[in-house]
Amino acid sequence: MATNITWHPSLSRRERNSYRKQKGFTLWFTGLSASGKSTVATALEQHLLHLGLSAYRLDGDNVRFGLNKDLGFSDADRQENIRRIGEVAKLFADASTVALTSFISPFRADRQLARDLHGAVAKGSQDDPIPFVEVYVDVPIAVAEQRDPKGLYKKARAGEIKEFTGISSPYEAPESPEIVIKTGENTVEECVAQIVKWLEEKELIPTRTLTTTPAEAAGSVGTAAFAS
Repeated sequence: MATNITWHPSLSRRERNSYRKQKGFTLWFTGLSASGKSTVATALEQHLLHLGLSAYRLDGDNVRFGLNKDLGFSDADRQENIRRIGEVAKLFADASTVALTSFISPFRADRQLARDLHGAVAKGSQDDPIPFVEVYVDVPIAVAEQRDPKGLYKKARAGEIKEFTGISSPYEAPESPEIVIKTGENTVEECVAQIVKWLEEKELIPTRTLTTTPAEAAGSVGTAAFAS
C-alpha cells in the first residue's frame, strides 16, 4: 500500500441509511459451479427491486470481463478475485445498497477476508460494522455435475480445464453460514422466500405487504431452472 495517502472522512452510513430509507449490507452467495448461486441471486435482486430497495448483483463471470479480466484461476488469482469483490461489495453496502455477490469463492480464508473487510470500522467512526451475510448454496456435486449448463464439468473430467473446483481443486464448505439454501431440494422461489424471511427477521429489510411474490420475481428474470 502507498504511504503518501490520507483517509478522508465522509458522510456516516447512518446518514446514508436514513436518507435512502434502507440499510446497506452484503449477501455473499458461495457454492459449487452450477449450484444455483447466480440463479437465486438474480431472482432475489429482482424481488428486492420490486420491494423498492436498491440492490445490485456482482457476478463471478461478469466481473472477469472488466474489473478482474487480468486474473486467471490459480489459487493466488482466485484469492485476489475475492479480495477485490469483497472491497467492491463493501462500497455498495456502505452506500446503503444491498450488494449480492455470486462467486464460487471456494476457500474459507478468502471468504473470511471478505467478512473481515465488512467488519472493519474506520478510526473515529460512529458506524457499526457492515452486515455480511454468507449464503451457502448447498448442493451435492452429483447434482451440480448433472446440471452442468456450461459443460464445464465435462471438460474438467476430460482434463481440458485445470484447477476446476470440485474436481481438481477443493471447495471448502462454510462452517457457520448465516443462511443455507438447498437448491437440489427447493425451487428458486422457495430459496428466495427463505432468504427474504431471514432478512426480515434480522430487520435488514422491512417487513411489508409484498407487491411481487418471489415466484413472480423469479419468473420475470427467466429463472425457472437452476443454472450457475
